Amino acid sequence: MPFIDSKVSVKTTPEQRKELKERLGQAIALIPGKSESWLMLDIEDEHNMYFRGENDQPTAFIAVNVYGDPNPAAFSKMTAEVTKIYGEVLGIAPDHMYIRYAATKDWGWNGSNF
Repeated sequence: MPFIDSKVSVKTTPEQRKELKERLGQAIALIPGKSESWLMLDIEDEHNMYFRGENDQPTAFIAVNVYGDPNPAAFSKMTAEVTKIYGEVLGIAPDHMYIRYAATKDWGWNGSNF
């Protein structure tokens, strides 16, 4: 039940969004027990974002939410991969993105909770 919520300052094309979907679908498997078959994505582009008081560079904020317990080792691997993906697909430098992780034991789906 992972959800990746992306806010980026750049405009994205349908091809870029498709590539992000595909590559993030593969990357989520770095977190044990997670797979693309349960992954939900939100890619919001053209956000007016400031980082270090400036907004002249492509910037991203990515939130990775998962059901279950935190896994710092897996999250570290995921950070390396997500940074690579957004850099290659959207041209966002690693030092201009934040990635936040949240794990929860409370997750609802299909009218009930897991």
